[in-house]
Amino acid sequence: MSLLFALAPRVPARVQRTSLFLSLAAAALLAVTATGVHAQFGASQPGTQVHDATALRPPAGARVALVEFEDMECPDCARANPLLKEAAAKYKIPWLRHDFPLPMHNWSFDAAVNGRWFDTRSKALGDEYRDQVFANQSSIVSPALLRQFTEKFAQSHKIALPFAIDPQGKLAAEVKTDYALGQRIGIEHTPTIWVVTANSKGAPFVEVLDRSKLYQMLDQALADTRAAAPAAVKKKPTK
Repeated sequence: MSLLFALAPRVPARVQRTSLFLSLAAAALLAVTATGVHAQFGASQPGTQVHDATALRPPAGARVALVEFEDMECPDCARANPLLKEAAAKYKIPWLRHDFPLPMHNWSFDAAVNGRWFDTRSKALGDEYRDQVFANQSSIVSPALLRQFTEKFAQSHKIALPFAIDPQGKLAAEVKTDYALGQRIGIEHTPTIWVVTANSKGAPFVEVLDRSKLYQMLDQALADTRAAAPAAVKKKPTK
């Protein structure tokens, strides 16, 4: 033992442990901060890894379409909904909406079943219900309030809402089928949105990761499929 060490004042063990704890806590805080900065300013996250692309195509007769997997309790889905509705109307393209209710949400599955029930009256009515749920999402905080909202929506369209909307579970099975489809594709979050094309010179489907570029993506998809548009059939002159 050196003389300097022998003459140095002894630090109590409790003080040593406290100093060590504070040092470790400070190091952990710096690591978390660095990770957050990297996540915020680093490269953007990659898109969905598609395992099964069979559903990522427009319906027959359409060159371009929007495909969306949504959860009606998802705040970001609510933010995306007006843009998708506007884009589908502006470009006159199909908007294929699929149910993907996330397990952590306590009323999104019921809302999806309700939407299917209104679809049986008309697809336009079902889509209007979905749009209205998104528009009023912040005030629907429980299954009971969802039921109240759904009853008022039905009354506003002079429709009698049955006590049991899906007594045989057929509509719930349709929702589960959509969810299973999303799982096969590789969906991990909502909303997941694609611009899909038929006979395109470009990629057959492109995920919309930056919604501010949606119109640009649709313009490109329409340009890439222009050659595939059916040509007008010329009538032969009658003799």
